[in-house]
Amino acid sequence: MNTLTFEANASKVWFDKENMWVALTDGRQLSIPLLYFPRLLNATPEQRNNYELSGGGTGIHWEEIDEDISVPGLILGNKDLTYYKKMI
Repeated sequence: MNTLTFEANASKVWFDKENMWVALTDGRQLSIPLLYFPRLLNATPEQRNNYELSGGGTGIHWEEIDEDISVPGLILGNKDLTYYKKMI
């Protein structure tokens, strides 16, 4: 049985006009379209920048917009379920 492990945790989050960027502790940087996370897409820049890293960087939390994102989920390419509903 193979088990996937995710050693990389988030160390920093920032945004451009269309993407959320996540710096990982192993040196990688992820670029994720804001379209994948509608709450972030519709948030103000101030709200986006008001995040907390949780679980030692395994999660990213935005209290004001009620958004929680798993870093291992980002690595796997997971999107918000409301994104999927719009595509159907």
